[in-house]
Amino acid sequence: MTIQTGERIPHATLKTIAEGNPSTDSESVFNGRKVVLFAVPGAFTPTCSNRHLPGYVQHMQDFRDRGVTVACLSVNDAFVMSAWAQSQNVPEDLVMLADGNGEFTQALGLVMDGQAYGMGMRAKRFALYVDDGVVRQVHVEAPGEFRVSSAEAMLAAIA
Repeated sequence: MTIQTGERIPHATLKTIAEGNPSTDSESVFNGRKVVLFAVPGAFTPTCSNRHLPGYVQHMQDFRDRGVTVACLSVNDAFVMSAWAQSQNVPEDLVMLADGNGEFTQALGLVMDGQAYGMGMRAKRFALYVDDGVVRQVHVEAPGEFRVSSAEAMLAAIA
């Protein structure tokens, strides 16, 4: 079942390559702050690399001005996420989260079956607005669409 508004973010260990620390937990990402978490089906994939992540990079100052942390999630390993961040000039305060085994994505109920495309199980394209570990908004894209999880849509949603 998909996570709902009012529910707490599930506990999970996520991987990241930041300050030499290869992992973090969901509580340290979400508790005590406002966070927009957006997820992509795969690093280096066309829509994710050409539109989704670049939109958040472009609008980072707008999120900062609102006191909102931005985190990007993908069912990829931390090394892929780090390389993708470098290739996209991602600022250090945009948190790149790797959910290599998809456990966090499964706990959110937002798994996409990409086996037909040779991708295995991945995250659906979505964005959540989380305040102190509690989900306040859930925006899940219909298959093949990119509208409700964009940086622009999330800025409008949290205005």
